[in-house]
Amino acid sequence: PNILTIGTGIEEHNNYGVDFIEATKTIKELCPWCKISGGVSNLSFGFRGVNVVRESIHAYFLHHACVSSGMDVGIVNAAEMLHPVEVPVQLREVCEDAVLNRRPDATDRLLAATEAEKEAMELRKRGGGAVQVKKKSWRDLPIAERLTHALVKGISEHVDKDTEEMRSEIEQRGGKTLEVIEGPLMQGMNVVGDLFGAGKMFLPQVIKSARVMKKAVAYLLPFMEKEKRDNLIKQGLDPDAQGDDDSQYAGKFLIATVKGDVHDIGKNIVAVVLGCNNYKVYDIGVMCTCEAILDAAIEHNVDAIGLSGLITPSLDEMVDVAKEMAKRNFKVPLLIGGATTSKMHTAVKVAPQYASDEHPVIHVLDASRAVTVVSSLLSEESKPDYVADVQDEYAELRDEYYASLEDRKYLTLDQAISKRGDVSTEKVAPTPTHLGARVVEEDLGEVVPFIDWNPFFQTWELRGRYPNRGYPKIFNDETVGAEAKKLFDDAQAMLTKIVETKELSLKGCYGLYAANRSEGGEDVDVWENESERGNKPAATFCMLRQQAEVDGQQHYLSQADFVCGRGSRDHLGMFAVACFGAEAAAKRHEDANDDYSKIMVQALADRLVEAFAEKLHRDMRVAHWGYAASESLSHDDLLKVKYDGIRPAPGYPSQPDHTEKRTMWDLMDVEKRCGIKLSSSLSMMPAASVSALVFAHPDASYFAVGKVQKDQVESYAQRKGMELEVCERWLSPILNYDR
Repeated sequence: PNILTIGTGIEEHNNYGVDFIEATKTIKELCPWCKISGGVSNLSFGFRGVNVVRESIHAYFLHHACVSSGMDVGIVNAAEMLHPVEVPVQLREVCEDAVLNRRPDATDRLLAATEAEKEAMELRKRGGGAVQVKKKSWRDLPIAERLTHALVKGISEHVDKDTEEMRSEIEQRGGKTLEVIEGPLMQGMNVVGDLFGAGKMFLPQVIKSARVMKKAVAYLLPFMEKEKRDNLIKQGLDPDAQGDDDSQYAGKFLIATVKGDVHDIGKNIVAVVLGCNNYKVYDIGVMCTCEAILDAAIEHNVDAIGLSGLITPSLDEMVDVAKEMAKRNFKVPLLIGGATTSKMHTAVKVAPQYASDEHPVIHVLDASRAVTVVSSLLSEESKPDYVADVQDEYAELRDEYYASLEDRKYLTLDQAISKRGDVSTEKVAPTPTHLGARVVEEDLGEVVPFIDWNPFFQTWELRGRYPNRGYPKIFNDETVGAEAKKLFDDAQAMLTKIVETKELSLKGCYGLYAANRSEGGEDVDVWENESERGNKPAATFCMLRQQAEVDGQQHYLSQADFVCGRGSRDHLGMFAVACFGAEAAAKRHEDANDDYSKIMVQALADRLVEAFAEKLHRDMRVAHWGYAASESLSHDDLLKVKYDGIRPAPGYPSQPDHTEKRTMWDLMDVEKRCGIKLSSSLSMMPAASVSALVFAHPDASYFAVGKVQKDQVESYAQRKGMELEVCERWLSPILNYDR
């Protein structure tokens, strides 16, 4: 069918929009496999020059033609598309009346509205004077539409008042409080889900919408509980003996951060996004044991389980959970996510322990994908094809992985050692002004200039496209720029308040020690003062060396290579810092049903502690160690690492073993000095914590150890005094063999 122009003033044209919508529906009923498309701009051709009117007409037409009748493709300028809830208030009724031909004067009313818009445009062109058209506010909308609008726009200021007005109206006509949720609130959340899925709404907006929903539901909960209790008593039932009714949800989902891991920003975001899409989410927190996760899943009878983790030991925990799910005969899908996870690891290590066509194991890249994955898995119609595609893809990934192991060549440990990258003793940094460990506390305002804002936008899944990647260019991005700026402004407001109230605090410790490579050359021995150098070391930091053979590579590096051997007066620095108070602040916002502020304060705590680490490293170079006393770098140059030396962290690519944190913690007595603890998986607590070794040599560089062979693991375990099996578990992600 063709889309023809409406609103021409010719009466027989008035029904063209309805004719297309009904024709589409009929064709789809008779020929369900055919595809229908149309050029949408034809519909509003008579209103060209007034884009807001044209876009508003298209919004209602597409809604009815596509959503209600099944049109497959509408040819339209996607950059100018509006959802019906985005249509200006003064145009909503007149545009939908014209599209659906609902009243004889629909065209006349639409023309009058168009003239008003033209007049407003002319006034703006003549110098931006006040537009004489009285604009309606969304506060003038009927109460149900007001609630829906507030949800979509994330406006929480009036939520209690509006929710009560809607509840009272429903109560007066004999309805139940639940109708407020099932009606305008869920209509709003459905719009949010549609816009988010279509890429027209972004994560910060979704979180704000969730805040409105939670506040509204919290207000309604006492009324619903009373109605439920009164109803059960009328039926002669004991209200205290009844379980929760979850039948109104699209599904039930349990999510947890695995044992030993305290990071939960990503998990919190996934929980909010799924909640916005009508899933009942049981978030059981961080550092959850396998037993606790599976017992909770049984207790709540969930439809799917999600595991989250940031540090590499969490990968093995996820494998253990998958194995236990198989042993306990679970039949629900398992979702894997978090910064340390990958599709390859999920396919190779986790899926084989549990996955089947009935209950697959699937890696979820970020929060925006979670809804699609869960909805596909819980849909009887789409699940078989979706799971089959995932299973095929993961089988290919496993084949690719094992083929790469066969093709990859490795040096023996002795061969790699023979190609170590010794640093020049002539460039050794001067002796620090003092040795040993010291506590450092920093004012929040002092570290703010050191903040790197790029990871902040990544946390909120806002990514600009070239050339507008990264801060501050992201504000110029035509897709995410406006929302990125709103988010940044919100962050600045909260950050200002945090600095003023000192709600968060920064504390840590740093250490400077005499250091040399060990006799074998693979580790670094440290002493607390120069007089002890050469005697029994106060501690030994064990290092790992590259072994994967690369054509043309001259040196196979270890961090031990960046410290000079015996006979040279070299040194090694280190630090551990944290931002305290974020957990309590997040809990306060959570109790107020404000997920947006909860995630914001967690994200800001991460930025503040990273800025603290950046500043402390600079202070160590310039003052405490003093090997770069004349350094004067801009903020951008600091972020580009244009200074001498590096600060790699245990558990990261240059030294992938988290157990080296224990050596640092024992040497500096970190927990006693500044209160930063280590979990069983050596995740730092609080979550907003950073630790690192500090190498001063100008030739020191960041690198990735990559996969290692068993000969190195055996040597490493022996040097650490650790059982081989235990060592292999900690190094599991980098082993080039199955343990």
